Amino acid sequence: MDAETNQSRQSALGDLALVVGTLVAVKQSVLPFTIVYAGPVSTFSAMIVATFLLYRRGLNWAALGLRKPDSWWRTLGLCVVVFLAFVGAAAGFGAIADIFFEDVGASGRFDFVKGNLPGYLLIMALVWTHGSFFEELLFRAFVITKASTVLGGGRGATLAAVLLAAVFFGYRHYYYQGMHGALVTGGIGLVFGLIYIWFGKRNIWPLVLVHGLVNSISQTQRFLGA
Repeated sequence: MDAETNQSRQSALGDLALVVGTLVAVKQSVLPFTIVYAGPVSTFSAMIVATFLLYRRGLNWAALGLRKPDSWWRTLGLCVVVFLAFVGAAAGFGAIADIFFEDVGASGRFDFVKGNLPGYLLIMALVWTHGSFFEELLFRAFVITKASTVLGGGRGATLAAVLLAAVFFGYRHYYYQGMHGALVTGGIGLVFGLIYIWFGKRNIWPLVLVHGLVNSISQTQRFLGA
């Protein structure tokens, strides 16, 4: 391993540790006060740290896939692909999780949304920031890219990075969804991670849009009591 490669891996490890550490530390610090906003506060904090680290390396989010697509029509077509992949992952990993764990849903985290228009509008604002942009940029673009570099690059390292990011994504949902939800969201994260290395590095918009759409449908159902 030459000195430049070693330096690149060390830098990526430092960046990854700072962002993951921010995600964990901030959420655990806020969680005793609010189960609703602990996640969003931690991802907002981590986005600030990650953006600074990219800027310091002479990069930006466009380098990780958040750029204007060459074709919005093709992007919408890819959204269909991502949505179908989401449905398949949710159904498949949901069936596996049902065998081993009790489905506790959201443990009442979003009960306040039902029939509450101000609460619904607030949660929708979080859906299209924390629950779509922030999570895709952090858990897919940043974590996978940095972890792949740490592991040495190449196909094997990238696939290992996708798996590690998926495990972390599942862990992030354990505190209110239990092991059932952690397994399902981790499985969805795995599929989304594979999609990210397929075309998301060039265009992450389909992942962002589908993530936001799915969360919007879920919260709208809660609001309507459906």
